[in-house]
Amino acid sequence: MSLTDTAVRRAAAKKKPYKMYDSGGLFLLVTPSGGKWWRFKYRYNHKEKLLSLGTYPDITLKAARDRRDLERRKLADKIDPGINRKAAKAAWADNQANSFEVVAREWMDKQSAVWSPANTNKIKRHLELNIFPWLGQRPIADILAPELLANLRRMEARGAVGAAHRVMQTCGQIFRYAIATGRAMRDPAADLRGALQPMPKEKHRAAVTDPEAIGPLLRALHDYHGSLIVRCALRLAPLTFVRPGELRKAEWKEINLDKAEWNIPAERMKMREPHLVPLSRQAVEVLKELQPMTGRSAYLFPSPRSNLRPMSDNAVLSALRRMGVGKDEMSGHGFRAMARTVLDEVLHIRPDYIEHQLAHAVRDPNGRAYNRTAHLPERRKMMQDWADYLDGLRNQK
Repeated sequence: MSLTDTAVRRAAAKKKPYKMYDSGGLFLLVTPSGGKWWRFKYRYNHKEKLLSLGTYPDITLKAARDRRDLERRKLADKIDPGINRKAAKAAWADNQANSFEVVAREWMDKQSAVWSPANTNKIKRHLELNIFPWLGQRPIADILAPELLANLRRMEARGAVGAAHRVMQTCGQIFRYAIATGRAMRDPAADLRGALQPMPKEKHRAAVTDPEAIGPLLRALHDYHGSLIVRCALRLAPLTFVRPGELRKAEWKEINLDKAEWNIPAERMKMREPHLVPLSRQAVEVLKELQPMTGRSAYLFPSPRSNLRPMSDNAVLSALRRMGVGKDEMSGHGFRAMARTVLDEVLHIRPDYIEHQLAHAVRDPNGRAYNRTAHLPERRKMMQDWADYLDGLRNQK
């Protein structure tokens, strides 16, 4: 006699497991703990076998019969349902291991050794927001160009055209990594050249590079009436022309006032190489003024809310705006452009000295990267000449 919904629902636990048979090999196994398991009994190659079809009430009687019928159709086609299920599970596991997200995260993990933390987080965030929700679980070898384009179009639609181009480039690198590791045959991102809206024209960071305008800016920095911490950061920025993040996260353990050196570790540098900044007499004076106030903190420029973290990345920009320096006049990165332009065009310093001090990739004649102390005497002189030149501009009325 076939089972009924009522009989299945009322089946009570006993001291020992027992079976309630339906038809076509389907039965319900009731355990002493009260569990109700659907089982399908079948024969294949003269051997009796069992297949689990789920548990009640998640799987109703009707759903269990549908699953039984599906497995019986496989038997009719000379397919062993048990072996078929194991093969399906193995294929699913293989697809998961070779999914776009798994391959992408593996690639990011390898690249993070040479990327800055900020760049790593940016790329990871872009993929998590724009690609993984739709393509993350797909086998990377099965993804086609139109599928990738649909995700990039979604970014275009909200106005993130530049980001869409960067994500497309990132995906291309991931596909090429998959090809190199034997998990894909081709790069569908390569088929999308010209498919996106044109890349918006790059907006160069604002910078004061005219010597006649530098003097008034420096006077404004020295006359800033805000906190001592921000005032010192404003005065140190043009003297060292490091990146804004390198400045605001500077730690006292990196500073050697006796040697007049600032050694920035590789993990805080964009190029992931340690960087040495020779400190001019003026820069040392700024640091000596600052040290009594923040010397007990790890950071030169701690947050006003906590000595355990550096000041925010908007602290210097906000100070510039409060002084009336517009965003089209000067940015946090602008001090680097100022130094690069004036050192080259006005002070006529050798370009490789400038580029090395900017922590850009500089190669020797054999193509090898210079170490952090390369041309150190010349760079010390350059940094002092630069500080003296800025003093001259500031003192002009």
